[in-house]
Amino acid sequence: MSTAPDHQSSLTCWLEHLLSIHPTEIDMGLTRVSAVAKQLDLLNLGETKVITVAGTNGKGTTCAMVEQILIEAGKTVGVYSSPHLLHYNERVRITGVDTNDAEFIEAFCAIDKARGDISLTFFEYATLAALFIFKRSHLDVVLLEVGLGGRLDATNIIDADISVVTAIDIDHQEYLGDTRELVGREKAGIFRSGRPAITGDRQLPDSVREVASQVGAELLVVAEDFDLEQQQQSWSYKGQHLSFSNLPYPSLPLPNAVTALAVIEQLLPSVSADMVKSGLQKARLTGRLELFSQSPTTLLDVAHNPHAASYLKQCLAQYQGRNIIALCGMLKDKDSQAVIATLSDIIDQWYFTTLDCERSASAMQLLSYLPSDKMGYAFESITQAYGALAEKICADDVVIVFGSFYTVAEFKQLNLG
Repeated sequence: MSTAPDHQSSLTCWLEHLLSIHPTEIDMGLTRVSAVAKQLDLLNLGETKVITVAGTNGKGTTCAMVEQILIEAGKTVGVYSSPHLLHYNERVRITGVDTNDAEFIEAFCAIDKARGDISLTFFEYATLAALFIFKRSHLDVVLLEVGLGGRLDATNIIDADISVVTAIDIDHQEYLGDTRELVGREKAGIFRSGRPAITGDRQLPDSVREVASQVGAELLVVAEDFDLEQQQQSWSYKGQHLSFSNLPYPSLPLPNAVTALAVIEQLLPSVSADMVKSGLQKARLTGRLELFSQSPTTLLDVAHNPHAASYLKQCLAQYQGRNIIALCGMLKDKDSQAVIATLSDIIDQWYFTTLDCERSASAMQLLSYLPSDKMGYAFESITQAYGALAEKICADDVVIVFGSFYTVAEFKQLNLG
């Protein structure tokens, strides 16, 4: 085993080390990570309110909108999310600012000392580092985005004051099961007795209600306990105690904005309409229907499963009548065939790319899923794919770059200036 880095080592050196020391990338269970967290006194964040957010899609955008509204309300807020797009530092931010290298290195040194002979995964190290940084910062609120599932995810070592399940669909079947009922049960594993459990899924699996009942959580369900009403230029929120009208449409998905306001209602009932409106208008998240350029219209989205693809299709509907071109790369453990089928009738041309990672599906494999009446091309790199696409594009075309966090990250690293 390699010698651990130290305080003098770079963050890159630490990250390479953490990737090398545990035999598997995903090792579900809370025993090991709980033991180390207890050693570091991280199982309780004191006066800080904790919100844990699970869901197949929508976790990051829900967190971003809750975060921004809380910032508008003058609160200090920590957010832990994954994966990152370009820099590891994106995984932990405090009141909108990414954590610096030195803070991560200090946390990793403390974790490495405390763990003794306990082996931790890369994600477990990341979670403990986030908690270490948050506890030292004495924040008003911390948002923990679940990495995988919920019940056995490392974030679930913390008893959340509010639990959230954004949406439930089938993904990571080998860990979570192959039905929405099974997936829902895993995600509902973050619920806690006597505390709000907010769900934004309009077709909520019975298993989620069963878990809430078993643990004694206070279940709040969209369309039952809170909901929205859409107008042409604005929308309204109606909850148990709070209502807001004339709200601006956010740049992030509206279903997640509704869930975010349900969280705010439980957490900060004194919030003003101006704080809510300002937070919704300002909230952004890289790679979530991100407008990369105006001419041609180029959008970036990390959609990588059928549920996310369905929402992306709704968003692209506004561009129908224009030539919509996809630059798509996906991972081989995703349901690429269903994603492509969902979007095939709204996208006119497809440029598939093999991604620069071991888990990538090949461009040729992706191309084979495209209906025969659709125009598609396969390339060995995103550089080649975008080069070919750029030669044929017109100013009025719409380009959607999607399929994975890796796809968006690789596109952002192209030298397009």
